[in-house]
Amino acid sequence: QVQLVESGGGSVQSGGSLRLSCVASGFWYSSYCLGWVRQAPGKEREGVAVIGTDDDTRYAASVKCRFTISRDNINNTLYLQMNNLKPDDTGTYFCRWRVGLAGCTPERLGPDNNLPNAWGPGIQVAVSS
Repeated sequence: QVQLVESGGGSVQSGGSLRLSCVASGFWYSSYCLGWVRQAPGKEREGVAVIGTDDDTRYAASVKCRFTISRDNINNTLYLQMNNLKPDDTGTYFCRWRVGLAGCTPERLGPDNNLPNAWGPGIQVAVSS
């Protein structure tokens, strides 16, 4: 059973920074896609950044050059460093795991599918103008 628990959310002014963390456990697969998905109020879920077991990273265009995804393999922790935050970054951020490397992109991590996957409970990020 894959389990994901996020931390590090909060409120920040426009232009500020936050670092999200996700402690992951239970994924005993040889390959998988791990990343962050967000949902703004009244909008659909949007994949923002992913990292695969091949260590390749990809970002949504809306966060590219501002966000950085990384992982600490020793502590099984996923991070999302968010810099130059904008009000449009406001929303609930979820840590997401999905088996396999095929289609390990932010666009394909966001939607639900029939492959083994797990979601963290989500944490709030609020960016004021």
